[in-house]
Amino acid sequence: MDSITQIVLGAAVGEIVLGKKVGNKAMLWGAIAGTIPDLDVFTKFFVDDLTANELHRGISHSLIFSILFAPILGYFISWIYRKTRQATMNDWGWLAFWALVTHPLLDCHTTWGTQFLWPLPYRVAYNNIFVVDPLYTLPFLILLAIAAFYKKDSIIRRKLNWTGIAISSLYMLWTLGVKWYVHSNFADNLQSQHIDYNRITTVPTPFNSILWTATVDADSLYFIGSYSLLDTDKNITFKRVDNNHKFLNDIRNEDVVKRLRFLSKDWYVVQKADIGFTYYDARFGPFFSQDLEPKYVFGYHLFKEGSNWKVKQADRPKVEMKEAFGTLWTRMKGQ
Repeated sequence: MDSITQIVLGAAVGEIVLGKKVGNKAMLWGAIAGTIPDLDVFTKFFVDDLTANELHRGISHSLIFSILFAPILGYFISWIYRKTRQATMNDWGWLAFWALVTHPLLDCHTTWGTQFLWPLPYRVAYNNIFVVDPLYTLPFLILLAIAAFYKKDSIIRRKLNWTGIAISSLYMLWTLGVKWYVHSNFADNLQSQHIDYNRITTVPTPFNSILWTATVDADSLYFIGSYSLLDTDKNITFKRVDNNHKFLNDIRNEDVVKRLRFLSKDWYVVQKADIGFTYYDARFGPFFSQDLEPKYVFGYHLFKEGSNWKVKQADRPKVEMKEAFGTLWTRMKGQ
């Protein structure tokens, strides 16, 4: 999830663990601890684009990291407050652990997922919520902010914090239920239209849990469909997209291609480019232009330099993104 959401979750967890003892300090250090796993984004300044994306939500989002780093952070915080002695080192370590571990647990619900079970080479991704969803974050944020104005031993403070957690948790359960419902509807439509396929992935579109897209793997092509909970007709029209995997046949054993395929879980679309190929990660589903043609925007330039194939992250088209969000908003309202 986005940084603001992780800060709010960390602060709320900190309040549960130590709020009654140390007041807003618990929210502050919970928010800080809840942000730490995402510091892996700074690896992009030291490694290439592909390696940075491989490291993102990797070891720093693992259970092992939370277990090992929590005592260190707990010791550091207790040293800062060594004169006040409001809480022990173990108290602060416990706060740090729960703020650290809830961060990747929340990220597991997104499409990118996390390597929560690191060092196992597997990303846990439930694909039930977009990385930024105001309906999850805003009620949580507002109630937590109000709670911070009450005294640390206030019952109202605790009730506000728990209410924010309850609302956000219920919304998360809602997205899981919606995912099950829309996934079933996509599968029913594929069956009724006699479309044979190998696998299907369904994801919510940006900033909401109303409009969903499905990407259906049928060997050399993908079928792309969209469905809104506000649609009056459950029948879905699927568009065919050539995934062009054949373009990479001659280099599929190259190290960078293997790494790209692993990172994208083999959901990808290839296009020819002036410098080689553009490899689009299709896990997140496409955006749509005004003619409702699917377009992929998160991708990599794959090019040859000397005898080696290299990768560079492709720029995202700004004009098309603006157009796509307008189209998605219109589509979300149903048809």
